Amino acid sequence: QLQASGGGLVQAGGSLRLSCAASGRIFSSYVMGWFRQPPGKEREFVAAIRWGSRRTYYADSVKGRFTISRDGAKNTVYLQMNSLRPEDTAVYYCAASYRGELTSTPGYNNWGQGTLVTVSS
Repeated sequence: QLQASGGGLVQAGGSLRLSCAASGRIFSSYVMGWFRQPPGKEREFVAAIRWGSRRTYYADSVKGRFTISRDGAKNTVYLQMNSLRPEDTAVYYCAASYRGELTSTPGYNNWGQGTLVTVSS
């Protein structure tokens, strides 16, 4: 089970850190990802991290602004979001891919409940 937290209201240019705590074991072959769904739009990939190697992947729209990381001792994945823009407003979801999928939504098996991020201009 995945529990996302850390969303909120922030002004453009500000920062937020999202957390995603997993209740079960995360194997080294898993990929943990963050996705987002802006109002009225489809869910889209944001960032992912391979649990074992810690290799990271980002959508072009967030490269250089967002950082995904993980804490194995806490079974938690983080998304540090800097230089936020109004277009980053969305419900953010964390997810786990048991098969090592990276960017495709159907490739993820387990989803958290989502946390709302609102960026005001």
